[in-house]
Amino acid sequence: MTYRVVQWSTGNVGRRALRTIIARPDLELVGVWVSGPAKAGRDAGALAGLDREIGVAATTDAQALLELRPDCVVYTAMADDRLGEAVEDLKRFLRAGINVVSSSPVFLQYPYGTLPSETIEEIEAAAAAGGASLWVNGIDPGWANDWLPLLLTSGSERIDAIVCSEILDYSTYDNAKVLFDIMGFGSALDDLPLLLQPGVLTLAWGSVIHQLAAALDLRLDSVTQHFERLPTPEPLRVGDRTIAPGTAAALRFQVVGLRDDHPALTLEHITRLHPALAPDWPQPAGKGCYRVEITGDPHYLLDLRLDSDGDHALGGVVGTAARLVNAVPAVIEARPGLLTATDLPLTPARGLVSGQCSA
Repeated sequence: MTYRVVQWSTGNVGRRALRTIIARPDLELVGVWVSGPAKAGRDAGALAGLDREIGVAATTDAQALLELRPDCVVYTAMADDRLGEAVEDLKRFLRAGINVVSSSPVFLQYPYGTLPSETIEEIEAAAAAGGASLWVNGIDPGWANDWLPLLLTSGSERIDAIVCSEILDYSTYDNAKVLFDIMGFGSALDDLPLLLQPGVLTLAWGSVIHQLAAALDLRLDSVTQHFERLPTPEPLRVGDRTIAPGTAAALRFQVVGLRDDHPALTLEHITRLHPALAPDWPQPAGKGCYRVEITGDPHYLLDLRLDSDGDHALGGVVGTAARLVNAVPAVIEARPGLLTATDLPLTPARGLVSGQCSA
């Protein structure tokens, strides 16, 4: 069976999602939404960085795409600085009877315990009205800290603590808004960016902690957040910007689920703009990795190294996009409503072994 899909936005993740949609033999790309006139009218193949045309032109006309009645929208539009608008987009698709896989807003990966019940109920009501499903995921929050740790726990006799870490050099991450406006790199250490405002970390990554706890039947007493920032002693060149000495260039944060004052579940990010910064913090495997460590019996330590064209940051972008697109058939076939990772079966990359795919 072939499913009709619309790609919504063509930024870093959207471009790669387009490639996977085009490559999968069970998906038909029927539309592409773009946010401005610079990309409107361009062929999807060009927007995906392919050397051939697909025959689907991008448009800024959202209503025209909804009227195509696709089976699914792959929604990868930036949401960090437009959370309310993004949620309204998702509800609009659901009410129209269109299933959605999305990389944002990330708190919808597992909203229970982090979002107000009325917000969740509004999304569920939209899904029920249209008989459609919504699934938000990616790599982090996403499969690096939902399926990977839960897979390891399936071989556990006893679990004392789980730590899921992202340990990456972000100097090649191609998103200036995220790096400088949201994460605050290059700013004074006492100038807190959006990401580090009170409650934001637990809103964005608390979903990871609550989902792991629910899957493991673990009652938490509280979820807390902590962070530390360090400056660069030397000027750093990141993209077209220079990070001045004395300004933020390394960030470590933790979202921790506590049980009886014990850190039972921890989500940690260790982000540097240069590998020499913060030498005492945990170091990655290779240039960057996602790490899962389970203390207990047995003790597990899994380092997931990723790379795309020599760039670990791009590998994370590709992994996020592919995770969404490869789940499209399962989400379409799932019950209507707001889905989480544990609601879906395995979603392998069907038809994408080299020599099979069309990309």
